Amino acid sequence: MRTLNSLLLAGLLACSASVVQAEDPVSADPDVTIRQEGDKTIQEYRVNGFLYAIKVIPKSGKPYFLVRADGSDGNFVRSDDPDMLIPAWEIFSW
Repeated sequence: MRTLNSLLLAGLLACSASVVQAEDPVSADPDVTIRQEGDKTIQEYRVNGFLYAIKVIPKSGKPYFLVRADGSDGNFVRSDDPDMLIPAWEIFSW
């Protein structure tokens, strides 16, 4: 009986270890998407699909970051001037 319990326990541990390994690990490294928009380069930083920062690199001028103000969608502020309001209006929707 003791041997049977040991074998069952070993089998359960082996199954649970394979289930844990099958899950995707959470990545701490951000995914960076780089795109050109007019005369500026935009780098979008995402972790697990969540956009948390945007780096804007204009052809003339200093690069700057836009970061989430409160964690909601589309509400960004400049990291070097957090009091500056960034408009995020929806003009048309259908």
